[in-house]
Amino acid sequence: MSSVFTLAPQVGMIWEVPKAGPAAGGLERRNPGILPSLEDLLFYTVAEGQEKIPAHKFLTALKATGLRTGDPRLKECMDTLKETLKKTPDGVTLDRHLFKKCVQSNIVLLTQAFRKKFVIPDFQSFTSHIDQLYEKAKKLTEGQVADYIPQLAKFSPDLWAVSLCTVDGQRHTVGDTKVPFCLQSCIKPLKYAVAVHDHATEYVHSFIGKEPSGLRFNKLFLNDEDKPHNPMVNAGAIVCTSLIQVKRSFPFFFNSERESGDRNFAIGYYLKEKKCFPEGTDMTSVLDLYFQVGLPAKSGVAGGILLVVPNVMGIMCWSPPLDKLGNSVRGIQFCTGLVELFNFHNYDNLRHFAKKHDPRREGGDQRVKSVINLLFAAYTGDVSALRRFALSSVDMEQRDYDSRTALHVAAAEGHIDVVRFLLEACKVNPVPKDRWGNTPIDEAMHFGHHNVVTLLKHHQDKYSPPAAPDEKTW
Repeated sequence: MSSVFTLAPQVGMIWEVPKAGPAAGGLERRNPGILPSLEDLLFYTVAEGQEKIPAHKFLTALKATGLRTGDPRLKECMDTLKETLKKTPDGVTLDRHLFKKCVQSNIVLLTQAFRKKFVIPDFQSFTSHIDQLYEKAKKLTEGQVADYIPQLAKFSPDLWAVSLCTVDGQRHTVGDTKVPFCLQSCIKPLKYAVAVHDHATEYVHSFIGKEPSGLRFNKLFLNDEDKPHNPMVNAGAIVCTSLIQVKRSFPFFFNSERESGDRNFAIGYYLKEKKCFPEGTDMTSVLDLYFQVGLPAKSGVAGGILLVVPNVMGIMCWSPPLDKLGNSVRGIQFCTGLVELFNFHNYDNLRHFAKKHDPRREGGDQRVKSVINLLFAAYTGDVSALRRFALSSVDMEQRDYDSRTALHVAAAEGHIDVVRFLLEACKVNPVPKDRWGNTPIDEAMHFGHHNVVTLLKHHQDKYSPPAAPDEKTW
């Protein structure tokens, strides 16, 4: 990582940001009559063969995917769950009917989560690595807390926090994440995003350039069009601030920052002289708002580091002790460890030359291995794995090179729970033939599994093959 954003605390303002919609991503419901509804499959996945689900078990499984119960996209589900539990006899468990009632309003998002279709499929494994990086950096004792701004000097050098959120809303926090702090320079990309959201890119860049300046962030310098070079230098950040409407302020940070902000006043007056602000702008009020947002007087003076992995996640690190360059000592260690462990760096696409983890790739449930995994789960009697496959839209009637299905294998091994799940939950064909013409009933009879034979015959008598796509049913 050639350079690091310095983040400085910005408790000075809170803006209203539009809420993200659910990550629905093209998931379609199954055709009725072929497989159970998504709600049923989700119940089978969480219940693991039980007739009722303890609410805490569902919530624990949900958190393992990275979603939080406080996620605004799950509000309807959580509200319904809370009200439903009040009406149940024990106030703890849900049967299939009540479970479906609770999840149906958010079934698309929930199904994506349990199918591991988020950007980080195995979120628990990923966060365990994050926690290890956190603990490693926590042991560092070097660095000094910035003391030239009174509010920053009050922070303990032992404070250390990491928080992340993926583009699918998977969240993880560790450490002192409840302690408020100033964002300082880290607010610049956020201010720019708010300005673009409010006014669109073209309007914002009629006042601010897009190119690097090649100079220090606080240089009093404009480009050849008399505009700040970009929104990430102080001059650009001040102009960006003039485009934003304040919602709420925190005067204790504002006053502390303003006392040491002479240079930014100079930049502001220079911008006013060059007519860089929108018409009618009160330069003094803009500077007041700018100081509330955070003074980028020194790189990372509050100890924050804001890290973005494009199209994957955003990460915020914060620890007050700084190195000689003004960056958080623990934050730098964490970011270095992150890019060493995961292939998030731009040049890590050369995968043959870098033995790094890619948390965006699925593990053992990849499509290329689906037949092997499916038949092995049937062979070992692993109903839980089969439930996950069904929820992930795996074809439960897939065949191997001998045209044997999971039902063939389960019947031969005598795993009646697997046979029952395939027949009743997945509605598979009870009489598929392998390349030798044998059916699952033949396998069960050959190996003496009479209870399996009885179950297969019962479903064979009731089975009718699904109509072909071009056939009409009357």
